[in-house]
Amino acid sequence: MSDHPALQDATAQGEVSPAVAILTAAVLASEIALDEAIELAATHLLTYPRVDAVATSLVGFTPVDPSVWMMLGGRAWVREWVRPGSPSSILPDPGAGPEAALSMPWLSQFARRDDLVVLLDTDLLPPEAEQDRRELAGVGVRSLIATIYSSAGTMFGSLSVGSTSPGAWPAALIDDLHLLNAAISSRLQLEHSRRALVEAIEAGNEAQLANQHFFAAVGHELRTPLAAIMGYTEVLMDDAADNPQEPVSAGLLKDGPVILRACEQLVSVVDSLLGAGRAFSNDDKRQDVVVADAIADVVHWHRVPALNASVRIRVDVDPALTVWAHPSAVRQVLTNLVGNAIAYHRSAGGSVHLSAESLLGESGQEMVRIIVRDDGPGLTPDQVERVFEPFVRFAGSATKGSGLGLSISRTIAERDGGAVQGTSTVGVGSSFWLELPAKAPYGV
Repeated sequence: MSDHPALQDATAQGEVSPAVAILTAAVLASEIALDEAIELAATHLLTYPRVDAVATSLVGFTPVDPSVWMMLGGRAWVREWVRPGSPSSILPDPGAGPEAALSMPWLSQFARRDDLVVLLDTDLLPPEAEQDRRELAGVGVRSLIATIYSSAGTMFGSLSVGSTSPGAWPAALIDDLHLLNAAISSRLQLEHSRRALVEAIEAGNEAQLANQHFFAAVGHELRTPLAAIMGYTEVLMDDAADNPQEPVSAGLLKDGPVILRACEQLVSVVDSLLGAGRAFSNDDKRQDVVVADAIADVVHWHRVPALNASVRIRVDVDPALTVWAHPSAVRQVLTNLVGNAIAYHRSAGGSVHLSAESLLGESGQEMVRIIVRDDGPGLTPDQVERVFEPFVRFAGSATKGSGLGLSISRTIAERDGGAVQGTSTVGVGSSFWLELPAKAPYGV
């Protein structure tokens, strides 16, 4: 605090009035609207005989009832409460531009630094505060207390009290202003955070809708021509097989399989994207998902691929286990994990074991881990570190896949508050697991 003779020590003494203590509790508990909180604060401040006028401004916030406020410069809302009979008025005339507002550059530097500045008498202001003196004289104010609504470096407005008389201000008034300013600033920060959260949610919903449109376009614009290319290629190869001795036929028989493999690879990428699109859609909501039921569906879908690969699937899951997630997301991730375990098997076949267990997460939250374990060739430590990167594959060209499954699965799991991780040992096999919350968050 400055020791200039024009300024009074603004250090809080900790002796707030009971009315302000009650009002502050209501403000912090969000029991009253922000406009009402400011009005109650102003009404209380006017109970001090020393105060002739109270003025406030809000930047970036629109009052609930704008009719009793005045817009200044298209950016700030201002309002004033004046003691009956007082000649003082801190606010500019209605319709005035932002240049009509009090700027008080000399006093403002102390208000921004300390959040509160107390002026004893305009006649004591130094020569460099001539603009402050002229502005305050223009509104009939001889002494003033100015506070700044601010939190985390963001300014939300101001609250000031003025008097037509010079002299010291009561310590109780200064203490009340300190507490009221802190409470209203905290409430403004809360409202600011809420609005930012709402905007983020709306932006997320828009992005999700755009993703759904993208996935739908991918399904139509890529799958349709790919099906045509594959179909015509197969027809041409069949025709070429009837006359293999012709040069054109020989070329088709040689390059046709390359075309088909390339198309199948692209179809796999498209299928991965479409699967992610369905998992991220709004068609279902987070709910209790029975783990055994989800696994039963996924195992059923993979019966034929497992049979063709000579892979045995064994399930050992408690039927009472549930997770809090999107049903389609759980099945999509498990489809990717089980599909990988079957696809990356040994040439002689093997086995896949699905199990689940309850555990506590890092924050003490109850979680369920669904494990997919195989006895395939395994991965090296370096490969395990990279396996979740998009388009990373370690299988040969004969094994179908896009390299997107694990990357998308991790994103889907994180969306539901979970994770996908894995370990592997070369020559022994791999274990990948999906971890999800066991219960809904408190209050949901």
